[in-house]
Amino acid sequence: MKTDAPTRPPRSTVTIRTRLAGLWLCCAVVFGAELLAAPTFAQESNGPFDLVLASGRVIDPASGLDEIRHVGVRDGKIVALSEAPLSRATRTIDATGLVVAPGFIDLHTHSTTPLGQLYQLLDGVTTALELEVGAYPVEDFRQAIGSGARLHYGASAGFGSIRIEAMLGIRQAHLLVSTPKPVSLRGYWTAFRSLFGPPKSVFSEPTSAREQAQMRSMFESAIDKGALGIGLPLDYFSEGVGPSELRMIFETAAEKNVLLFAHVRRGINGDPAGLREAISLAESTGAALHICHVQHNAMRNIGLFLREIREARARGVDISTESLPYNAGSAAISSAVFGRDWRTIFGIDYADVELAATGERFTKETFEKTRQENPGAQIVHHYVRDEWTREALVEPGVMVVSDLLPMIDKSMMVAPHNGAFSRVLGHYARDAGLLDLKTALAKMTSMPADRLAAFHPRFARKGRIQAGADADLTVFDPDTILDRADYGDPFQGSAGIHSVIVGGQVAVDAYEVVEDVFAGRNLNQEN
Repeated sequence: MKTDAPTRPPRSTVTIRTRLAGLWLCCAVVFGAELLAAPTFAQESNGPFDLVLASGRVIDPASGLDEIRHVGVRDGKIVALSEAPLSRATRTIDATGLVVAPGFIDLHTHSTTPLGQLYQLLDGVTTALELEVGAYPVEDFRQAIGSGARLHYGASAGFGSIRIEAMLGIRQAHLLVSTPKPVSLRGYWTAFRSLFGPPKSVFSEPTSAREQAQMRSMFESAIDKGALGIGLPLDYFSEGVGPSELRMIFETAAEKNVLLFAHVRRGINGDPAGLREAISLAESTGAALHICHVQHNAMRNIGLFLREIREARARGVDISTESLPYNAGSAAISSAVFGRDWRTIFGIDYADVELAATGERFTKETFEKTRQENPGAQIVHHYVRDEWTREALVEPGVMVVSDLLPMIDKSMMVAPHNGAFSRVLGHYARDAGLLDLKTALAKMTSMPADRLAAFHPRFARKGRIQAGADADLTVFDPDTILDRADYGDPFQGSAGIHSVIVGGQVAVDAYEVVEDVFAGRNLNQEN
């Protein structure tokens, strides 16, 4: 059905942002090329390298390089890329027969927990970002990391946390990890009232004009303090979020010139209304938009979703999207979507849903009983077909993410998507032949880095193997790389990840995590 075209954003807004982003990236490429042209001996004259990756197949999607090279690292930076061996090094890793790639950048993880960091390292990830759900305040996101960060990390300004605080006076910095606590008189009143019955529902009730004004101020404050955008898991709040609140969020993203990471409203299997709503608002406000896990929203209409994203981009909308390589979803059984006609929405029935902790499949009776008696129970709903995932992965411009759920304790079955990047490289690229290796790597390195660099220039140093870039590197065996975890046994590291270098330090060495290396940096605070 044809719909009226949304109002275009001011051409000046789109043009200026596009030109500035292009100018920055061009400068970064030229700068990197000049450094690459510098002779190796000039770099060695500064003293020995901290680390050399020798004789590996270096694949740098940003420059197109795919050749045997020797990579020299000093002070957390790549300082040499040479055809000839680099002899003077404190440590040399023999990468013969292995691929040396930029460290993988995960735009969409919920598991920057200590345990999650271990398993993401074993999947080749060097930068793990919480951008769909986000956090508020962003400075409190550090609490989810634990005593030390093995990976670079960062978060967006979390809509859900901001809405809870504005409506209830309760702070929950990370919706999936943090413990709620009162932070105002309203919060203590909410806590008192909850003794006698459920408080006002932030998932299904609308916000007032005063609350929306407070939310706008909180978004602005979080962005000023380093938030990497705005995280909008809208689908989980579908019943409560009205037009004025939603438009305020898009306007704030446009005015603050940050990316909006949106899990759009999901309708009946294949309904594009939620996507069109988001694109219309991005077009009319000039906000930059990133659509989360596209095939999990599009379902049977993945082709339509991808086409409408392409068409919006051609009209000048600043839009991108992502895919995770798994054919199921996982959420708490109390999630709002399971209070709606979820069987029609997902095109599945009770037997297609399992309890994560046991693998037990549901009946109508057991589903309703669990939802009432154990609302925090994690469930896995098998509703995505593999052909939908394949179509998303091969689409040019679609990035790879994990959507990894919080891994807090091995006794807690959370059904995470563990091993996403190794799965793409091993199962879909090597075994199924859907993607060549360089293209697959681009979707998890240079593409996410460039998407963020247009708004946060520090990311121009990531996702590439070039002199002057951050020394975040992943070394893997292309013949054996593969995910080994599944929903019933999620605590398995990927196969084939030989070494992972984070900020110039070896964090995975000969397939094992180095226990005392915590080289991760807070990218909400980095320049």
